[in-house]
Amino acid sequence: MKLRILAACAALATLAASPALAGEPITVKLASPVADVTKFIAGGAMFTCQGDTCVALVPTSVTFGASTCKVIADKVGAVAAFGGRRALDERRLAECNEKALAKAASASTLAKR
Repeated sequence: MKLRILAACAALATLAASPALAGEPITVKLASPVADVTKFIAGGAMFTCQGDTCVALVPTSVTFGASTCKVIADKVGAVAAFGGRRALDERRLAECNEKALAKAASASTLAKR
C-alpha cells in the first residue's frame, strides 16, 4: 500500500514539473551586437548569442526574470528586449541595464584618458 502511494506521488510530481521544464525559448535582443558567438549560463539556462540576439532554447522555471537579464547585460552588454511568452517591461529593462550601462560609461571614460 505504501509503495502504491509513493508511486502515485512520484507520478504526480513528474506531471507537475513538466510545464516548468518545457518552457518556451527566451529571446534577448541586444542594444549592440556581439563580435563572436558567445555562450554562457544565466538563470539556469544556456544562452547562445550571435549578432544582436541571444536565445535560451531550454529555459528553466527561473530563467525569465530581471536577475537573468542582469547577468546577460553584464556578460554581453545592454539588453534592448527580453521575452518569451511575455516580455520584461521598460522599468525592469532599465534596472537590468543599469550595471551594463555604467560599465560601458566607465570603459569609455578610461579609453578617453
